Amino acid sequence: MIDDIAPSLDEEIFAQVGVSTYQPQNMKFSATVDPIDFDRTLKECSVIIAHAGIGTVLKAYKYAKPIILVPRLSSMGEHRNDHQLATVSQLRQRPGIYIAETQEELANLLSQPLEVVKSTEDTKVSQLRLKTYVRETILKMIA
Repeated sequence: MIDDIAPSLDEEIFAQVGVSTYQPQNMKFSATVDPIDFDRTLKECSVIIAHAGIGTVLKAYKYAKPIILVPRLSSMGEHRNDHQLATVSQLRQRPGIYIAETQEELANLLSQPLEVVKSTEDTKVSQLRLKTYVRETILKMIA
């Protein structure tokens, strides 16, 4: 999808493609990216395009980047079920989070200025809840 759009964009495109037989023709790519390089790449980019994994969404918040989510679909053999559709349905209305389910939608989003993600009151509450849970879990493990 993005490989087809890349030649029409004014920016360099980089993709982490995972283990795949597909070799992108119009952008730089790597099967894997170590965590330090991944973070550096996200800090330097202007927009993040990702599948609907919550870890990358959290990185978009961390680095104040707009993010376009392209959910993986079980009907395309991309995932075992359609849980990513459920994820995007919950994130769809959040500022700075955009959803593209087709190449046309992705191209349209990339042709316009995008707002960066912004923490809202409910995201701040969720972050606090998660931090508390992690802290309590760690304390139980080391007790």
